[in-house]
Amino acid sequence: MASVSQVSLLKQKLHSAKTALAEVSEQKEQNQNSLLQFIGHLSLACKGQSIELDNKLAKLRHNLIGQDSFEQSLPELVEIEHLLKNQYHHVMGQLEEGRASLSKVIRQLQRVNSVPDKVKKEIAYFKQDLGKPFHTYWDYFPKVERLVSFYESILQQQLEQGDKLEVLPKHRQLAHELAQMISEIEFRKDQRDQVLVIKDSLSDEIEVETLIDAYQTILSLLLENIALEKSASQEFLFALNDALSAVREVVSDSYNSNQRSYQLKKQLNREINSRVDNVGDAIIDIDDINHLKSQVTEQLASIRTALGRKEALEQREQAMLRKSMETMRDELNELSKEANAYKERLFEQQKINLLDSLTQLPNRAALEERMEQEYRNYQRHKHPLWVAVADIDHFKSINDNFGHSTGDKTLQVISMALKNSLRESEFVARYGGEEFVLIIPDVNASDIEHMLNRVREKVKNIPFKFKNQRITVTVSIGAAQILENEQINETFERADAALYKAKHESRDRVIIDN
Repeated sequence: MASVSQVSLLKQKLHSAKTALAEVSEQKEQNQNSLLQFIGHLSLACKGQSIELDNKLAKLRHNLIGQDSFEQSLPELVEIEHLLKNQYHHVMGQLEEGRASLSKVIRQLQRVNSVPDKVKKEIAYFKQDLGKPFHTYWDYFPKVERLVSFYESILQQQLEQGDKLEVLPKHRQLAHELAQMISEIEFRKDQRDQVLVIKDSLSDEIEVETLIDAYQTILSLLLENIALEKSASQEFLFALNDALSAVREVVSDSYNSNQRSYQLKKQLNREINSRVDNVGDAIIDIDDINHLKSQVTEQLASIRTALGRKEALEQREQAMLRKSMETMRDELNELSKEANAYKERLFEQQKINLLDSLTQLPNRAALEERMEQEYRNYQRHKHPLWVAVADIDHFKSINDNFGHSTGDKTLQVISMALKNSLRESEFVARYGGEEFVLIIPDVNASDIEHMLNRVREKVKNIPFKFKNQRITVTVSIGAAQILENEQINETFERADAALYKAKHESRDRVIIDN
């Protein structure tokens, strides 16, 4: 009876061991699912580097959805890591090409005989410095700025030695175009005061030297902004590459550890089952109670030893699993911070890309998106859809008589007037210069002219005052309704033609293309 009781107790311990093993397996499966989700989110964060990399990551996410474990995805992780390394080498290759181009330009400068001696020495030192490879875009862009400064020094000497350059109409046109481009580019907050000074200088009586300085300064600011964006992208790429490498190492270590643990557990289970079978056989075959006790005691001792080894193995496996999960959690936290910061920058850049920096109205890119959206709505519902093009009358005279800063303020005021004249479902964007485009859905042909004249009158009644002089600013508007089987771009062309007609029929009027 004592032997039977011990066997029963042994079976209970075996059952408890199996229950504990099932719990460990369940915990392992949960941790593995967390790891698979992490890899999926990680691949989404890496999207946009290259088409090949995007395709590999999309395939990885698709495969992970249907897999019970991550071992099958190890080859794909290796391929993705290889692509990331190739992307890094591609960037390094571009930097090397840039270095070679700079060296070529420097060699050409050294052939110029009129270069001052001081500048020649600086160019020689610069050429030696170009012998060192570039590691980041931060190494490249300062070299470009330095090269521009050499050209500036040479040009300055030429200007000092020769007669003052005559300001031609093309120079004034270049100054006007630069001022226009400055208005449409979003600069950083710490750069805006400098940009405003440059823009004001372009509105006065321009000199060729001032114009060259303005172009050189704007170029330097743009290069600086590009370098910042490239540096942020490169840092994120490095962080992502490191995180993927860590993931691959953890996955590989976990897989190898699980394989070893599985074999050891399998061996221990066979040993325990064999000992249990031996106890059962001894109970059946042995008649001598003392001999039976001896056999049972011996087998129980062996079973306890095997269970102890199994328990130690499971504890070691659990400790390794916790360590792996902690490593993955740390990597996930760090990468999440990097990804969130990068996504915020991308989101802000996307907003800037769809917004006109001067008027804060949607820009031309945003207009094209909205036109496609409204055209799809029109195809589904066949509701009336109008495209109107508005242009400020005699706007060039405002710039010429009162300066570009006054012209900018005029654009801003009229932009807000146009925006406030429309309903929420209607849309206005700055098309370029002093021209605006309105998208107007769900307005009948009998009402559109009245509505657009109301917009025109609202602009006309704005109390502009420039240099203590009261000025009335008007707009001309052309509009067209989209026709059956017509593309919306064709509707825009008809509206633009109607505007052209309004501009040549005394301005300050609305013409509807019928």
